[in-house]
Amino acid sequence: MIARLENIKEEKGGKGVYRKVLAHGGSLMLVHVRFEKGAIGEIHQHEHEQISYILEGKFEFTIDGKKEIVKKGDSIYIKSNTPHGVLSLEDDSIILDVFYPQREDFKPQK
Repeated sequence: MIARLENIKEEKGGKGVYRKVLAHGGSLMLVHVRFEKGAIGEIHQHEHEQISYILEGKFEFTIDGKKEIVKKGDSIYIKSNTPHGVLSLEDDSIILDVFYPQREDFKPQK
């Protein structure tokens, strides 16, 4: 399956947060998440393992209570059930998230 970013409907993921599910199948899911400056991904946790790659911009990540600034080109691994959240420090900051297993709550509605 080929996914073209411009052809995928953007969904609102919170105030100033927009996501596109690029691909999902088997046990994996790939999600493009765009943030406005100051947008917050609230502290949460889930059963899924997650790898986040910063495509654009800069973020303050909080993982298991520890804060760290990450920027374009950085990546983060988040273990299953680890509390984490993010604050966007620049406009149009983008994270590419990989989830294992797939986030059923993110699957596009048909």
